[in-house]
Amino acid sequence: MKEKKTGEKEYLQVFTTVEKKSDAVKIADTLVKKRVAGCVQILGPIKSTYWWKGSIEKTQEWLCIIKTQKFHYNEVENIIKKIHPYEVPEILAIPVVAGSKDYLKWLDNELII
Repeated sequence: MKEKKTGEKEYLQVFTTVEKKSDAVKIADTLVKKRVAGCVQILGPIKSTYWWKGSIEKTQEWLCIIKTQKFHYNEVENIIKKIHPYEVPEILAIPVVAGSKDYLKWLDNELII
C-alpha cells in the first residue's frame, strides 16, 4: 500500500474517562506500547456529572486524551473496551483539523503502519 504524505493522513484525539488513576495509566501504557497511540495525556482528577440508570451521578474521574490516526481507531477502541472497568465507557474520537507538521510527522513515526 502506498504511504500517504503526512498532510494527507487523518488524525484523531480520542477521549475516555475512568474512575481510578491506575486505570488511566494502564490504558495509556497499553495503547502506547502497542504503538496505536503516539501519546496519551492523563488529566485529573476532574468532576463529572451525568445521568446513569435513571439518576444523576457526580463522580471524580481521570481523563485520557489519546493521539492517534484514524487508521488505528478500531484497535484503540477495542483495547480500551478490554481494559476499561465501566459497563459503558466513554470513547469519543474528535478529528484533528490542523496540526504542526513537525508534531504530526513525529506522531506518524511513533505509530505502527
